[in-house]
Amino acid sequence: MRKRILVTGGAGFLGSHLCERLLNEGNEVICLDNYFTGNKQNIVHLLDNPYFELIRHDVTMPFFIEVDEIYNLACPASPIHYRYNGIKTVKTSVMGAINMLGLAKRIKAKILQASTSEVYGDPEIHPQTEDYWGNVNPIGQRACYDEGKRVAETLFMNYHWQNGVAIKIARIFNTYGPKMHPNDGRVVSNFIVQALQNKDITIYGDGTQTRSFQFVDDLIEGFIRLMHTDNSIIGPINLGNPEEFSMLELAEKTIQLTGSKSKLIFMPLPQDDPTQRKPDITLAKKVLNGWEPKVKLNEGLIKTIDYFKNIV
Repeated sequence: MRKRILVTGGAGFLGSHLCERLLNEGNEVICLDNYFTGNKQNIVHLLDNPYFELIRHDVTMPFFIEVDEIYNLACPASPIHYRYNGIKTVKTSVMGAINMLGLAKRIKAKILQASTSEVYGDPEIHPQTEDYWGNVNPIGQRACYDEGKRVAETLFMNYHWQNGVAIKIARIFNTYGPKMHPNDGRVVSNFIVQALQNKDITIYGDGTQTRSFQFVDDLIEGFIRLMHTDNSIIGPINLGNPEEFSMLELAEKTIQLTGSKSKLIFMPLPQDDPTQRKPDITLAKKVLNGWEPKVKLNEGLIKTIDYFKNIV
């Protein structure tokens, strides 16, 4: 049975991978994007598919359509993009959630929210479990994104309690892979682009802060498994890779895999930048049929470097 599936932010990094996977599984996919950070280039190869439809639309405005499932991914997700227009970022998270939840309620569709590990802020517990409430600065420079996503989760829960909407909440930890925006300011794309151009690699702080990196294919698998769970499982559920690497380790790996002549330079740490991030994925393993990341960092970096070689 072919499902009709709406993907908001479908021309973005994650959205384009999701659209492709859903089409490959025999679904009809409607991709919605306003191209603030999405790129038509990411999905141009899908346009010949008769079951793929592309619509330019901003989720802060209501949208009407008949579908079976909604994946709500629309929101700038890198510091450079979400801080460029903080008001727009909050509106996208909050108004976008309201509009998509209203749609899901009317048409009785199942809806998944792409939330984020940023809801944990600069965490005081390590690794982060889903029942941790977070340590977020509500008036900091990152708050437009962190608090926008936190409010979106609140809205999802209330639409579920009050109106019986079938919801799923995924909290995404650092994800990388082909189709990342080369200038999005995220650490993996930054390091790869700098290394390929033999420029100095910029490390903020002393480089001991850690992140956990999951390859995009692993995340998309997690999304689809979560959407397919029964309606009693709503989340939030952490989707991330619990293997932890310091910024120094990542920089050195990138230099080695690109054969770059880049040197490391150190800059001050930005405001509210978390010192460590690592998901506890016990819940995901339990409720998503043993889901866990399969792609090792070296293998994922090689695929990502190959992609950037063609566009840098």
